[in-house]
Amino acid sequence: MKIAALDGGRVALVDGDTLIDVSDLAGVRPGEWPPVGGTRAIAAFAQEPPRLEDLADRPRIPLGGTRLECPLAWPNKVVAFPANYHDHIDEMRAAGALISPKPASGQGFFLKANSSLSGPYDSIVLPDLPGREVHHECELALVIGTGGRDISREDAMNHLFGYACLVDFVVRGKEERVMRKSFDSFCPLGPWIVSADEIADHRDIALSLTVNGELRQSANTRDLIVDIPGMIAMASSVMTLQPGDVIASGTPAGVGPVVDGDEVLISIAGIGAMRLKVVQGRGGRHPVWAEPTGKD
Repeated sequence: MKIAALDGGRVALVDGDTLIDVSDLAGVRPGEWPPVGGTRAIAAFAQEPPRLEDLADRPRIPLGGTRLECPLAWPNKVVAFPANYHDHIDEMRAAGALISPKPASGQGFFLKANSSLSGPYDSIVLPDLPGREVHHECELALVIGTGGRDISREDAMNHLFGYACLVDFVVRGKEERVMRKSFDSFCPLGPWIVSADEIADHRDIALSLTVNGELRQSANTRDLIVDIPGMIAMASSVMTLQPGDVIASGTPAGVGPVVDGDEVLISIAGIGAMRLKVVQGRGGRHPVWAEPTGKD
């Protein structure tokens, strides 16, 4: 099952090259505020997934040319794991990080603002911060289907609804990480959510990222320091996970800058791809950014 969003929050299943609107089945009200339709759909379909054979009489919407939106515009939280690949830790050390980076297994996670989420057709808008670089980070998104607290590793996959592509963008510097990663558009998610049953082995998911056709990042979930069940267990040891919560896996080596006019392509095997345009924005300035950048 692949769940997508379109037309102001409508929810649809992807069937080949068509979409089937199932908003009514999930109690989704397009255009509602807050835009929790995607979260409602995850909660509903985690309990009772719709079957394509039961939807044969519904109208079909051509996927080609449809402007898909962020499939989860308003989750309860976005949990992100830093330093979750050894090669990225080595990369940060080589770049002269101010603080020697500890692996995610020893430093835990952080939260990224929900408002940074954007969709597969939205542009990445760079803040107007002269002298600062914005870097891309290729990541796998985990979407929680059944909530819970103190979830064990052994039970973790039973709480996972599915996966999506996610790119974590960050302003390089020494300010608080959450601030540098929470600009609007800094967390594109999509193009849809693929249910976990469509992925044969969560320990063998390949992901890559290119900028203007140049390969920058390539990795596999087999190389994660804290694996997928471990991330769910760690996050839920601190807080109750809710349906629709997003967990970002952390990035492999190869992070690098993007500038106005770049095109970023993230591809994840069995899940999909997003092609994202980078544009220079006019906002974002504040005296907090005036200090020397240092390294992060």
